[in-house]
Amino acid sequence: MQKSTYRYEQSAARLTVEGFPDLSAGQGDDRIGILSGWRLQLVSAPELEGTREHLEAMMAVVMPYARHCLSKAPKRFGSEEGFVSIGPDGAGHQLELRSSRDGVDPLQLHLDDADLADLVRCLDRLRLDQRVQLSWNLPLDRPLHRRELVERIPLHRRLASPMLGGLALVLGAAGAMVLPLPPLQEPAAVEQQSELSADTAQP
Repeated sequence: MQKSTYRYEQSAARLTVEGFPDLSAGQGDDRIGILSGWRLQLVSAPELEGTREHLEAMMAVVMPYARHCLSKAPKRFGSEEGFVSIGPDGAGHQLELRSSRDGVDPLQLHLDDADLADLVRCLDRLRLDQRVQLSWNLPLDRPLHRRELVERIPLHRRLASPMLGGLALVLGAAGAMVLPLPPLQEPAAVEQQSELSADTAQP
């Protein structure tokens, strides 16, 4: 059984996967149905490698995190017990990798926007590659909730419009109370005007 190796490269990332075809599923020699290993090289970072579970965990947190970044609503993905987590870190992003071996400290990598974009392209190309016929257990791509889109706007900007509207209403009400009322007509003038109206109405 022939081993296949496929490589996905971008400027700051290089992902290499190796594996064998799943003969029980009738796959050809140029397919990968059983992943035997993978390696990821990022700029200014040590080479990463692991099992399929590690790679799948990276795809499961990095891909939705990138979608939230594009919507300007970044938040942390991944748990402390998982293999991979990623979240915003100042002007960049912090990718934290945890080994399944005991006694190995987590590896923290700082990525800028270009590094994250290159990593996402490599992972996306792997996910869409028809030669790698693996059933990835990944979360479905869903639109962001309305609450997540609202929370991306700072609180002072969200409160600015209601406060300005309330202030305009208060100022309008105060101005209406200060304005003088129209003068009342004298009773004699009112009676004279009524008599003139009656004389005009007579033939």
